[in-house]
Amino acid sequence: MATADSNPASAAAHAHANAHADVEMLQQALSHLFAPWLSELDLRVLQARAGEVTLALPVTPRHVHAGGVLCGQTMMAACDTAMVLAIMTRLGGFKPMTTVQLQTSFLRPIPGSSGSARVVAKVLRMGKSLVFGEVLVFGADEQLAAHATTTYALL
Repeated sequence: MATADSNPASAAAHAHANAHADVEMLQQALSHLFAPWLSELDLRVLQARAGEVTLALPVTPRHVHAGGVLCGQTMMAACDTAMVLAIMTRLGGFKPMTTVQLQTSFLRPIPGSSGSARVVAKVLRMGKSLVFGEVLVFGADEQLAAHATTTYALL
């Protein structure tokens, strides 16, 4: 007798529903788990799967410096946040953790008029107490604008 999980169409629908639920859970986490000021970034979860999260980062005047480009502080905060969410996808939810290291290289500017950026965080290795990750920030033109490596301590 076939079960719902043995049916490829049913399994795909179930996987799609779980992915959608993960996105919703992560989006709620943005407004409930992080410091209140983070809401000013207006991050939106675009995709999520185990160990990887993609966020939309709106490029707004509030985050553009006098040089007319998205400021590095905004990109670093988005990178840090995206990685916490990516770790959550591996843990099955939030567990206390702290950033140990966030090394960011800015490769090209994101113009203040570009409208948005895309932040992709990926868990590279997850141990019992440390998690290592990588985050890429792409401009609206899909060019790589920043690359970050991260280390988190699970508390």
